[in-house]
Amino acid sequence: MPELPEVEVICRGLRPHLTHRTITAIRGSGKSLRYQVPHVAMNELLCGQTIRSVRRRAKYLLIATEAETLMIIHLGMTGNLGIFPYEAPLKVHDHVRWQLDNDLELRLNDTRRFGAVWLLSPEKARDLESGFFAGTGPEPFSRRCTPAHFMALAKKRRQPVKTFLMDSKVVAGIGNIYASEILMAAGIHPLRQSSSLEEDDWQRLIPLMRRILTLAIECGGSTISDFINASGESGYFQMNFKVYGRKGQACRQCGTLIEKMQINGRASYFCPSCQEG
Repeated sequence: MPELPEVEVICRGLRPHLTHRTITAIRGSGKSLRYQVPHVAMNELLCGQTIRSVRRRAKYLLIATEAETLMIIHLGMTGNLGIFPYEAPLKVHDHVRWQLDNDLELRLNDTRRFGAVWLLSPEKARDLESGFFAGTGPEPFSRRCTPAHFMALAKKRRQPVKTFLMDSKVVAGIGNIYASEILMAAGIHPLRQSSSLEEDDWQRLIPLMRRILTLAIECGGSTISDFINASGESGYFQMNFKVYGRKGQACRQCGTLIEKMQINGRASYFCPSCQEG
């Protein structure tokens, strides 16, 4: 599943192609995604509207029109978005297409159809944080993302810190890949109880979290499975992985073999020497 860096890369790639363009038509494959695609509402509220902004919140892409209608897209497990000429041949899993006023169109391709599209009225869009994102934690780069924030939420939790970091109610956008890499950078074992982390642990971890996410964005995301950015190019942050996907390989810091285990059903990679804490 694309995580924060991948969605941010897509957002930045799409923004210059979509901003100030008018949606002229919307077409679909007729198949549902995770939920039924709101084709009728989109045709009523989006056609003829000019796109005002393209931004990201957590792992979601937000496209707002000048009429303040908001479309929210989640890519699920295998979804990707790209800009194509209207005449370009369709791919098998192109499920939603938004035609623009310059003979280009935005296409959502989703092999497994776990993605989703929501449409919010201007009224609901104005209450986004208390509505759609009411249960979503702060962005990793937000001023709200402080040691005090993490400690307040972790103090009564016995769950592993890896699971804690992946909880979108705690912090937005961090999934399995980046949680593994962040904990490696901080020298913290993924099974360590989240409530046991002290203020100095979080003081060390938060800047490393931001540094790793920033580097991943600069590298264009990580190519895991079939992530493709808005320009059809693959990211290359995976070349910088210290632990993820490297079971049995030597740690780049100490030479110890990287190990793999399951935490809450997710593959977790770590260095037993560097992550003793």
